[in-house]
Parts: sequence; C-alpha cells; structure tokens
Amino acid sequence: MNLEPPPILPLIFELDSTIIVLSVVISILLILSALFSGAETAFFSLTPKDNETLEQSTAEKENKTFILLKSPKELLATLLIANNFVNVGIVILSSYLINYSFPLAENYLRFTLEVIGITLIILIWGEVIPKIFSVKNAPLVAKLMSTPIMVIKKTPPFSLLVRALVQSSKLFDKSKKGKINLSSLDLEQAVAITKEKSSEEEHNILEGIVKFGKTEASQIMKPRIEVSAVDADMKFSEIKSFILECGFSRIPVYKETADKVIGILYIKDLLPFLNQDDQFNWLSTIRKPFFIPENKKINDLLQEFKTKKMHLSIIVDEYGGASGIVSLEDILEEIVGEITDEFDEEDIVYSRIDEGVYIFEGRTSLMDFYKASKLEPELFEKIKGEAETIGGFVIEQAGRILKNNEFIEIDNCKIIVESSDKRRIKTIKVITNNEA
Repeated sequence: MNLEPPPILPLIFELDSTIIVLSVVISILLILSALFSGAETAFFSLTPKDNETLEQSTAEKENKTFILLKSPKELLATLLIANNFVNVGIVILSSYLINYSFPLAENYLRFTLEVIGITLIILIWGEVIPKIFSVKNAPLVAKLMSTPIMVIKKTPPFSLLVRALVQSSKLFDKSKKGKINLSSLDLEQAVAITKEKSSEEEHNILEGIVKFGKTEASQIMKPRIEVSAVDADMKFSEIKSFILECGFSRIPVYKETADKVIGILYIKDLLPFLNQDDQFNWLSTIRKPFFIPENKKINDLLQEFKTKKMHLSIIVDEYGGASGIVSLEDILEEIVGEITDEFDEEDIVYSRIDEGVYIFEGRTSLMDFYKASKLEPELFEKIKGEAETIGGFVIEQAGRILKNNEFIEIDNCKIIVESSDKRRIKTIKVITNNEA
C-alpha cells in the first residue's frame, strides 16, 4: 500500500501567487487613483500666471496641458470617470482578496477590513496625500499627467462617457449662462498680470474694484471733527450764512453735541423759504438720517444708497454716537480716484520733500496715507487698532501724544512728529525705504 503525502506545497504556492497577483494589481490601482486625484487638483489650481506661461510655451507637454485647460468640463469629466473606475476596481479586488485570505474570519472582522480599512487607504493614499502635493506643485503634476489624460480622453468607452457627461451637464447650465464666478484672489491675480499692459490710472481703477468689497465704511469716512454740521438751535439767518460758507448740498443736523445727529438738511428743501425770517421753523424741512455701523462694507452701502435713493450716511460707533460721514462720492472715489468739482478746495494734505520723504497732516486718513506714500497697507493694518488717521496711528503705537521730533519706526518706515500740541498731532514727516 503506497501512501503519498497530500500536495501541500502546490496549494501554498497557488494560494501565495493569487495573493501576490491581487496585491500587485491593487497597488497599481492605488497609484493610478493617486495620480488622477492629484491631476484634478493640479489642473484646477493653476494660477492665471501659470496659464499665461503655458500659452506662450512651445514645449509639447505645455501645449497639451493648455489644450486640456481650454475644455475644463471635458477635463474634469475625464478625471472623475477614470478615478471612479479605478476606485471601484480597488474596492472589488480588495474585498475579494480579504475573503480569499481569511475565509474563516468572522463577519464583523471582514466588514471592518473591507469598509474601514479600504476606505482609509483610498482616502489617505488616493485623495489626501496626492492633493496636498499637487496644490504645492500644480504646474509639474499638470504637465506630467497631460499625456495620459489626453490618451484616456480619446479612448473608448471613456470618450463616449465623457461626451455624455458633458452634454448632460449643459442641461443644468442654462440658468447660469453668461455668469462667471470669480473669487477675490482670482481678480487680484488677474490685476497683477495686467499691471505691465495697462496705464497707471487704469491699473489703479482695477485695484480699486478688487479691493472694493473688502473696504469698510470707517476706512473712507470723513471724521466727525472735519464734518460741516449745523446745530438744531441755530437761527434761520445763521443757517443761510453757514450754507453759503460751507458750500455743501447736504448738511448733518445735530442736537446739543456733534455726535447726536438728528437729521440731514437738504439745501434744495430750503429754496422755497429763502425769504423767511428767523421765525421760520427750518427743522421741519430736515430729513431722517441714514445710520450705518463702522464695519459696514462699502459695496453693501452702495447698494443701499441705490435702493434708498440717498447720497449720505452717518457712521455710528458702538455707543451710538456719530463718528463720521460717508457720501456716495466717497465710495465712487475708491474706484475712480479723487473726484473734484468747482466747490472743492484743492488743499494739499501732504507734500513730497524728497525721494521717499513726505510731510503729512496728522488728520490724513490711513487710506490716503497708503496711496500717497506707496507703502504696503499690510505693514500698518496688521498692528493698528481703531485708528483711522496717521496721527491717530502714531498716538496708538506710542501710547501717548508724541512731542516734536519724537518718532516711531514701522519696518523700514520712520515716522517723525513735526508739530503737535496737548490734544493731537498736527504734522508728521515720513521717511521710507533707504532714506530711513
């Protein structure tokens, strides 16, 4: 009787070879998943400057990348379809491998391995890691994947699926036709690119449009101390004299103190009563004031001006007191620059002494200070508190009203007090860059 041992070795070899083959295929699919996920992030993270470089390049990979970017919907559809096919393949093969390797394992163990284990692997290796890498190396990854994506895009059945997906998406785009969604960062990058191709005036207008939505009313307001306002107790003859002197068409009216505004006096409302004497109750002609908080964005304020058909708003602080005014003209000047008419006084609020050396009045707003000195606003905005003028900023940083010839330094900028008294800083000298 011939007893032969069972064929254990061939069984083990067959078992190991199956596991090895499945593991290799799953690894390849994971690499493909990472590449497709990274490509998706890379292509749509390219900046306008990167796109301009690709357009001007004559290299083959750059040309393919630019061609793909010209059809973003087809590109996205290709990447999504390919990535989903790969991920489904990973899930199916991984489930088969787990069942094949652990046939006697409990159901909850296999469920844990299949659902949690496979999901974590796909999420971390196939999504998170490649996308983080691609954000930092977008041009490199985009050029690397341009050829494979071009091939997949033209290969059936992917080409048919891509075409079907793009056509179906057009059904949902009819209501959004002609609309383009751009972030403020996209606009800033676009303006930076056009700097060399446009005049300084055009570039300033574009910059004003970009920064328009970020600017708060308190940054462009005329401070209360500089506002021409009338007391509710003034006689009508005094009002007429004041109007002739100030030259404004709308004047705030206050009661007792300047921070208690009770209305707005429209000069045109007084025209029918110019012949009246001091017995005339001119307060009956004032209109209800429009109060806004200090942090209101000026793009929202412009919309409210249009809706309410108003030209002037009173800015109030956290205690309800008036801190300044903002007019429609102030808002428009943030885009087109200074607007002057025959009644505007052309006082020079600053003077340029030398290259990088300026003299400013202490009451000059920080926004005007930035524009005139061409200093980076970020240097001051990140450390300033509630100050809105350059004089207030100096007091805020020093903790007191500096005396003549005392100074503070901000980065490469030296701010010297030229004239001050016990109440405020009157004039300052600013020395920038190498002069400091």
